[in-house]
Amino acid sequence: QVQLLESGGGLVQAGGSLKLSCQVSGRTFGTKAMGWFRQAPGKEREFVAAIFWNNGMEYYAGSVKGRFTISRDIAKNTMYLQMNELKPEDTARYDCNGAGQDGGGIWYYEYDDWGQGTQVTVSS
Repeated sequence: QVQLLESGGGLVQAGGSLKLSCQVSGRTFGTKAMGWFRQAPGKEREFVAAIFWNNGMEYYAGSVKGRFTISRDIAKNTMYLQMNELKPEDTARYDCNGAGQDGGGIWYYEYDDWGQGTQVTVSS
C-alpha cells in the first residue's frame, strides 16, 4: 500500500509562486515515475508534470511548461512542484501519484488510493 501526503498549497495572487511537496511511503510496486495531477471544480483530473525517480527526467503538460519545475529528493522519498508565474487557470486541487506513460505519450496515474491533495487558489 502506498501512502501519499501532499502539502504546500494556498492562496496566491496571479504571478506569484508556491512550492508543493509530496511525501511518499509504502510500496510503489515497481513504479518508475511519480507525478502531479490536478483537478478544478467541474473539470476532469489532468496531468501536470512527472519525473522518473531514478534518473530525474522531467515531463510537463504544455500549459505549465516553463513555469513549473518538478523535482524529487530520493533520500527523503519526497517529490516537489515549484510553481512560478501562477495564473488563475492553475487553480485546482493538486494530487500526487505514481505516473506512467502509454504508447501515445499520455500520462496516467498508477495508484487508485489518492492522498488528500492540496488546494491551490490563484486570484486575479
